[in-house]
Amino acid sequence: MHSLFHANFVDYLIIVIYFIFVIGVGFLLKNYMRTGEDFFLSGRSIPGWITGLAFLSANLGALEIMGMTASGAEYGMLTAHFYWIGAIPAMLFLGLYMMPFYYVSKVRSVPEYLKIRYNEATRGLNAVSFGLMTVLTSGISLYSMGLIFQVLIGWSLSTSIMVSAVVVLLYVGLGGLTSSIYNEVLQFFLIWAGLLPIPLIGMHNLGGWSGMMSRLPSSFGHLWSNMGSPANNAMGIDWLGLLLGLGFVLSFGYWTTDFLVVQRTLAARNLRAAQNTPIYAAFFKMIVPILVIIPGLIAVAVYPHIGHTPGMSYNLALPLLIAKYYPPGMMGLGLTAMLASFMSGMAGNVTAFTTVWTYDIYQAYIRKDASEKHYIAVGRWAVFLGVVISIGTAYIAAGFPSVMDYMQTLFSFFNAPLFATFLIGMFWKRATGWGGFWGLIVGIVSAFLMYMLLPAHLFTSPDAGNFWRAWWAWVITAVVTIGVSLMTRPKSDEELKGVVYGLTKLPSYKGYPWYKRPGILASIAFVILIGINIWLW
Repeated sequence: MHSLFHANFVDYLIIVIYFIFVIGVGFLLKNYMRTGEDFFLSGRSIPGWITGLAFLSANLGALEIMGMTASGAEYGMLTAHFYWIGAIPAMLFLGLYMMPFYYVSKVRSVPEYLKIRYNEATRGLNAVSFGLMTVLTSGISLYSMGLIFQVLIGWSLSTSIMVSAVVVLLYVGLGGLTSSIYNEVLQFFLIWAGLLPIPLIGMHNLGGWSGMMSRLPSSFGHLWSNMGSPANNAMGIDWLGLLLGLGFVLSFGYWTTDFLVVQRTLAARNLRAAQNTPIYAAFFKMIVPILVIIPGLIAVAVYPHIGHTPGMSYNLALPLLIAKYYPPGMMGLGLTAMLASFMSGMAGNVTAFTTVWTYDIYQAYIRKDASEKHYIAVGRWAVFLGVVISIGTAYIAAGFPSVMDYMQTLFSFFNAPLFATFLIGMFWKRATGWGGFWGLIVGIVSAFLMYMLLPAHLFTSPDAGNFWRAWWAWVITAVVTIGVSLMTRPKSDEELKGVVYGLTKLPSYKGYPWYKRPGILASIAFVILIGINIWLW
């Protein structure tokens, strides 16, 4: 297809330099990967501010950059609920209440925690379901990058996918999680440098906030005032469905149980750094809408027919703005920023998949007592396997009208039931191993059945369907878990020490300055969050 812009030598040079740098990081770190903990968990030695940026950057992938910009063009500021209701509270909860269980128990993955808390069957079920979800979602990054290069430069979709896949394969396969984390920190700053000019230039050209809003529907500038009824807003959901489905189930299910992000916290050098990792990230997460949602609003103001005419899908909102506002040379920076976002998202999925495959499937069920060198080798082959599968799933993502719809659908299948399993297991010591297993499997199956059997017209929008389906999957999982637990034998208090609230000694940081204490930092973030919601009511 014809490209929107013809990149010149300087644009390509910037992209090539970026590729060389990220692969070089992998080569430099290769010799430091001596043990499985080095390769899969960075030796638990990374400072909190670095893991905090990596925590955020791993999520700042294709879904965030492309999907949220598209969603901003489609729904307006209502999309910010995915941040200020659908992320921040869960990130703070993870830091304050869940990290002590993850970190103190010395688990290497989320499924391993489920083995300790419940039983081997629950661990195996989560390992398989997480591995499936991870490779399905990693395809989003490859597809999105392919679409960007196809539209902006004219590369074929397959060429773009292969180039990105090879680069991720090299730097993750060589340097493991450490390589991924340090590249994610680089990618965080690169993403901001490469994409921040778009909202600045766009808002300036449109005459500021008021000038932009004068070209948009009035509902596009508010968060809550149009949430009284699904008919009053573009998202087609009311405040109750938003709070239950997104604010509670989907957000907490992702941010507190998804190993893609939890893995970054486990790499921190101590428990306080691990707790502060998602809390530090929460402060940065609050301002990400400037980078992704505002460009969506600008795209609608500049291209009023986007999303309503053939060849002008909402997914093209950001590429169209890059082509419009970036001159040659700067185009390379913008493209590299998008590359960085897609590759950080894919690398996050691949490193998480690799760890779960190696520890929770291969070591648990295939070869239990091999050497550290053997498991590192298996991990590197798992990186290759994950990348190859991701190439295939990229074409599945291409079949969805919006990458955001695809991602939220997967979350409602896997993360919503898993969150119920975790919440009950961490805070109710009476929950049993078989209660956790049957609750989780029935919840996942029920989510699939609701998706397959319930007609789409029952819901006012795809988001409404995902929110309500997630809520009911959570409820079903909770009911089955509690019911089966009451009929089966629980573990003793001694077996549950360190993994259940009330049987675990929580840390105290009274001697630390306020800016190092998780509780105080989380309180400050929560107050800012409330202020933002009131401001944009």
